[in-house]
Amino acid sequence: MTNQNLPATPGGEIILYQTEDGQSRIEVRLEDESVWLAQAALAELFQTTSQNITLHLKNIFHEGELEESATCKEYLQVQPEGARQVQRSRKFYNLEAIIAVGYRVRSHRGTQFRRWATERLREYLVKGFVMDDARLKAGIALGADYFDELLERIRDIRASEKRFYWKVRDIYKLSVDYDPQTEETQEFFKIVQNKLHFAISGKTAAEIIAERADAAKPNMGLTSWKGAKVRKVDVTVAKNYLKEQEISELNRVITMYLDYAEDQARRHRPLYMRDWREKLDAFLKFNERDLLKHAGKVSMEVAQALALQECEKFSVRRLAEEAEAEALADDDELKRLEAKIEKKKRKGKR
Repeated sequence: MTNQNLPATPGGEIILYQTEDGQSRIEVRLEDESVWLAQAALAELFQTTSQNITLHLKNIFHEGELEESATCKEYLQVQPEGARQVQRSRKFYNLEAIIAVGYRVRSHRGTQFRRWATERLREYLVKGFVMDDARLKAGIALGADYFDELLERIRDIRASEKRFYWKVRDIYKLSVDYDPQTEETQEFFKIVQNKLHFAISGKTAAEIIAERADAAKPNMGLTSWKGAKVRKVDVTVAKNYLKEQEISELNRVITMYLDYAEDQARRHRPLYMRDWREKLDAFLKFNERDLLKHAGKVSMEVAQALALQECEKFSVRRLAEEAEAEALADDDELKRLEAKIEKKKRKGKR
């Protein structure tokens, strides 16, 4: 079959994501009772390489799990090549092939898929059928409610009074492959915090603490803290040392994050955890900010230990100043009472 005789690229969408309560969920928009994805789209869905997808498909067909002729078709796909838009034939795989790959691929996304599939299979074996009650009641097209909810959550984050760090965390949780238990998630927050601090101050979070914690300065150099007085819990947090201008600059970066997230949701494009790491560097580079490419000169453990040492000195000085202030206040009160008594004595002599 020549390119001219090939059908146009098929439609349909499939979205695999994790809900806020930690449950895996899949939404599918069918076209002609199936979904057809190219290998690149399969790799994107399961967050693996195209080569890995090719290997799994080859084994699926070789082992007779599926017939290639029944689950694979060639379609025309328009792609940019230089300044031209060129049509090329590409192999697309249907829903059966997508599911078969999901059972084989070794990635976090593959695990999410298998959790979902196992739950659906269990429900089918117990009940004899599987129904999506929420979707039947709502009567919403597949995929539409996910992106509508995503937009709503992005707007809630934008309107919230949370500090920028929590906004970054909330944005990251919108990723379709988000899982709070993965090492990737734990590392993300550490990396992003340091990248943001370095971009606006030229120092990592640990370096800011180590350099700005000073017992001799008012409030130990802090610009914000939780209670009425500076406490130990306040001095080991880098953001508490940031100046007003630095905080303003950080908020602008977070606004760009939110703008990007909202734009992607409007265009029905799923967001992945890796996107946020890549986009942060892109935003910082676009705004001509320095990119952090090292771990910093001071470890967080050392910085926090230094801050706590300074806090001890600061507490001793503060107690001494408070005692002196109280003594002066007592002296003033004593003088006031003496003056009052003297005044009464003079009055009595008249």
